[in-house]
Amino acid sequence: MKKETKGKVVSYNKWGYIFLIPFVTVYVIFQLIPLGSTIINSFFENYRSGLMQVGPNFVGLDNFIKLFSSGDIWVYTANTLIMWVMGFVPQILVSLLLGAWFSDTRLRLKGQRFFKTVIYLPNLIMASAFSMLFFALFSDAGPINDILITIGVLDEPFKFFSHTWSTRTLVAFMNFVMWFGNTTILLMAGMMGIDTSLFEAAEVDGATASQVFFKITLPLLKPILIYVMITSLIGGLQMFDVPQILTNGTGEPMRSSMTLIMYLNKHLFSKNYGMGGALSVFLFVITGILSLIVFKFTGTGESND
Repeated sequence: MKKETKGKVVSYNKWGYIFLIPFVTVYVIFQLIPLGSTIINSFFENYRSGLMQVGPNFVGLDNFIKLFSSGDIWVYTANTLIMWVMGFVPQILVSLLLGAWFSDTRLRLKGQRFFKTVIYLPNLIMASAFSMLFFALFSDAGPINDILITIGVLDEPFKFFSHTWSTRTLVAFMNFVMWFGNTTILLMAGMMGIDTSLFEAAEVDGATASQVFFKITLPLLKPILIYVMITSLIGGLQMFDVPQILTNGTGEPMRSSMTLIMYLNKHLFSKNYGMGGALSVFLFVITGILSLIVFKFTGTGESND
């Protein structure tokens, strides 16, 4: 009997491996091989100068030395992280608040389905279309300036795209609007998965709403919060379309809105595959380091002894 049971288990496992073949195939072709070729390209001089193709010639770490010696990489890294933090902090706060409201059965909010749909809709709009909308709204002759002048707040149009912090704020605000609905749905799903008996016991013990939120809801939401933070961090480091369209690819004013992916795009557009590979490797490493920092500070590595 034991041998027959073991045979059935092995048979079922075989079908599991068979169903994994499409995923593994796609991963190897579209993820692993490109990653390997990018790392290899980072050690080669490979660019186009006019009509002449230079390389590929092996240059070792020269691309990385050139990348870090210019100093631009640190400016663009700081720009990217600043705009990500400016968008992520209000995103997570608003999403937690909305998730707590929508998942609280005691409030009996009406029209929940309508509001959930409305807050998720911006996530369905293409970032390029969203960027063009904001570019039109906040341009020098746009409706926002017209309204502010009409009500007497401004005497002349404010150049939103000519000031460092107004441009960064617009980029961060757009990312917040596009993604807070998705984050709300994720957090709300986590909150609805918490055993309601915990909330009932806390209510019987006289716990306030804030105590229930900070002592029960937040600790049990920890895995989902880590997931949201990591995915948002990766998305923030890949920030491209919004600042690219708002600044016409220049990262102005004074390169204050130039992100790492915009910088990478310039190398790829100029066919400088060696420098593009080096910058891609830097992005890969910095993403891994920041993700490890998030895991460290959220205590996921703690033992459960």
